[in-house]
Amino acid sequence: MNDVTVVTGGTGVLGSAVVRRLLMDERPVRVLSRRPRPEGDRLPVEWAVGDLKSGEGLDAAVDGAAAIVHCATTGGRADARLTRTLVAAAGRTGRPHLVHVSVVGADRVPDSFHRAKLAAEEAVTGSGLPWSVLRTTRFHDRIARSARSRPWLPVVLTLAGDVPLQPVEPREVAERLAALAAGEPTGAVEEMGGPQIRTASELTRAALRAQGRHRPVVALRWPGRTSGRLRDGGLLTAEHADGRATLEDHLARGEPPGVVTMVEPAGGRTEHPSRS
Repeated sequence: MNDVTVVTGGTGVLGSAVVRRLLMDERPVRVLSRRPRPEGDRLPVEWAVGDLKSGEGLDAAVDGAAAIVHCATTGGRADARLTRTLVAAAGRTGRPHLVHVSVVGADRVPDSFHRAKLAAEEAVTGSGLPWSVLRTTRFHDRIARSARSRPWLPVVLTLAGDVPLQPVEPREVAERLAALAAGEPTGAVEEMGGPQIRTASELTRAALRAQGRHRPVVALRWPGRTSGRLRDGGLLTAEHADGRATLEDHLARGEPPGVVTMVEPAGGRTEHPSRS
């Protein structure tokens, strides 16, 4: 029986970290991407071209997989539709273990983003296939990217600056996902959050300091009742502060997000940059 693990979004920030972790554990990996394999890529992985929007190529991409780690995301309402398309292909080709990453607050924050994440979870849990779902807090790299955004503005804008966040290191989430993929389906697993709880404004200022930049941080108010849920800790999982790295630790590494680095048998290094 094929024991390959398919990773959707395998060239993105989280997906590439999952690929790296699986390779370190010497597990066969198949990367699912919308694009052909980059010329010169030497990672010891299978490569499958498939489109989660149209479904084209998905059956072949997931055929024979023992597990599928679903890291691909649009960051919006389309996530549920993409997940349903993947689940349908998985069901047609076998009974793989679906390992799905979602977000803390999916079931309690009433905005379109979190509703879409919950709908994607339901596509997995209602699939009839073996599954494990891990909810995590926001990733460090998202905080860092937000601080770098709109460089032409004299200020940095952040939504709901007083909202408490608990950012987590993507590489640590990848470790958890790889372990789930290698094990038996467990259903809804314990959530995962970072080691510190700080407001969005505090985190943005910390990212700016680490980047050597000095701009005022202006907090915008989140509209409607979502604002209250967020300020009340809707994005937190304080009892599962399992992450080890802080935002400062993440920024100090200086490694571009989405880079898979592996040590080859001969001792050389291969880097696979994110293109998602």
